[in-house]
Amino acid sequence: MTKSIASRIEWCRRQSTQACAPREVAGWQAEEEGLRDALFNRDHTNQYRQHPSGVFERYLMGLQDGYAVLRTAAVYHHFATPTHQAEIGRNADTYGMGDVSTGHILGLTRRGETYLQEYRITGNDK
Repeated sequence: MTKSIASRIEWCRRQSTQACAPREVAGWQAEEEGLRDALFNRDHTNQYRQHPSGVFERYLMGLQDGYAVLRTAAVYHHFATPTHQAEIGRNADTYGMGDVSTGHILGLTRRGETYLQEYRITGNDK
């Protein structure tokens, strides 16, 4: 599920580079930050309250959508039967899910944060 959030973050980034109006750029960037904050369990809602209402709403949308994706993944993982979990493990690569264990997801989150920090500092995509 972190892949779907990462894909949407990248999509927001591409959209912001194609936007013409400064407020539109700010909206895409706010949505991206909301998704990232959900993934890393952060909340910058108070900081975004100072922005124009459209930008604030985009941040909240990204944050809420990110939390929804993570909750869905957690519920799915929790309620999957042991047999089904084994099947998921065997078929994960087929469906592009990779390892869905909690430890693996946390590891992806830590690596993702490191990647995003490095990307912001250097501007280079790995």
